[in-house]
Amino acid sequence: MNLYFLPSEILSALNNVNFNYLNEIRLRSGQPVIIQYRGEYKYINEYGVTSNSAQALTCVNAENVLNASMSGNVYVYSEQLKDGFITVDGGVRIGIAGEYVMQGGEIVTVKRVTSLNIRIPHDVCGAADGIYGPVCENGIKNTLIFSPPGFGKTTLLRDLARKLSQNTDLSVLIFDERNEIAAADGDGKGFDLGKGCDIVRGGNKITAFKNSIRVMRPDVIITDELYGNDDVNAVGYATDCGIAVIASSHITDRNKLKNLPFGLYVELHGIGREIVVYDKNFDTVCNCSSVGRIGNGNLG
Repeated sequence: MNLYFLPSEILSALNNVNFNYLNEIRLRSGQPVIIQYRGEYKYINEYGVTSNSAQALTCVNAENVLNASMSGNVYVYSEQLKDGFITVDGGVRIGIAGEYVMQGGEIVTVKRVTSLNIRIPHDVCGAADGIYGPVCENGIKNTLIFSPPGFGKTTLLRDLARKLSQNTDLSVLIFDERNEIAAADGDGKGFDLGKGCDIVRGGNKITAFKNSIRVMRPDVIITDELYGNDDVNAVGYATDCGIAVIASSHITDRNKLKNLPFGLYVELHGIGREIVVYDKNFDTVCNCSSVGRIGNGNLG
């Protein structure tokens, strides 16, 4: 994991941390560095993980870290900054808290940055073992994976994409809007998603879906974090074209979920807890264990 943008003392401390269990690094200017480790919030000192805030390393300036992560090239990340985050090589997403700069009622950038939430992606082979059968039985079903943030939705999508690519003759297209599923770098190298995956990055879902369906002819589209009517319309468009969609969402209100164009719903309950699969009426199809260590801290 390349976290080149972190201050040297924090990087040195992280060398003593098992990255398999590291999910987040939280930096707040002038405050102790906090990490989410094995599903719990801890501090780090020069020797690694600690529960003692008095011994913790301190983040001097969060904005300097953000600037380092962009290598001084703010323009490249200008569209992402409008949404309060950037994604750097390796699929590392950096959430940003500071002062929103508004223009015409819309956010154009963030300044006076005070906090960063650095989310660490994980590639967990076997994470989707439990849901692969229900998703694929009698043809690929439109499937929505849902939970609050940080429960492993992206990790599950990543492994499901790999399984479909490796075990079927289907053409799988990943619309990686935030570059977190494939986590491709500037050379197109990222997580190994198998022989049958095409990856589209950037843009918005409705435009990307229409273009990709026309020119790439996918059988299945996999995408992350549905948000708003435009994203739902994109799913509907793909479905009308006879293409299955597998996606994720932070929405947990079942009354709202029932109105979405999905035939199968997968609910994640948190670290070490079971995964529940429902049909379109939210009747339980099956309960699955958290296979592949997705419930032991390896979240994405």
